[in-house]
Amino acid sequence: MSDMQPCPQCGSPYGYPTDFLMMCPECGHEWKPGEEQVEEAANIIKDANGNELADGDSVVVIKDLPVKGAPKPIKAGTKVKNIRLTEGDHNIDCKIDGFGSMALKSEFVRKA
Repeated sequence: MSDMQPCPQCGSPYGYPTDFLMMCPECGHEWKPGEEQVEEAANIIKDANGNELADGDSVVVIKDLPVKGAPKPIKAGTKVKNIRLTEGDHNIDCKIDGFGSMALKSEFVRKA
């Protein structure tokens, strides 16, 4: 019974080995042993220059970004303060003066 590992999805301590995978009896999640570190590394969000971003950072927009429903784009060089990182395609939530709440892609910003 010493080969039990906690489930990375639900935290259950009863994960047990099957052929090449581990399985959680409570939530049904299957994973490869040692896969947990790979999943955390995939959640790192980087800017256009490869710098790691974190919640609360300030960033600068590196190119003009058109905004649906707005008469003008967000200009290159616009500084955005206090960003929040999210999951998904547009992985930065922020507020931009003159535009309001926005979701940006990290590939169009650099860390300030």
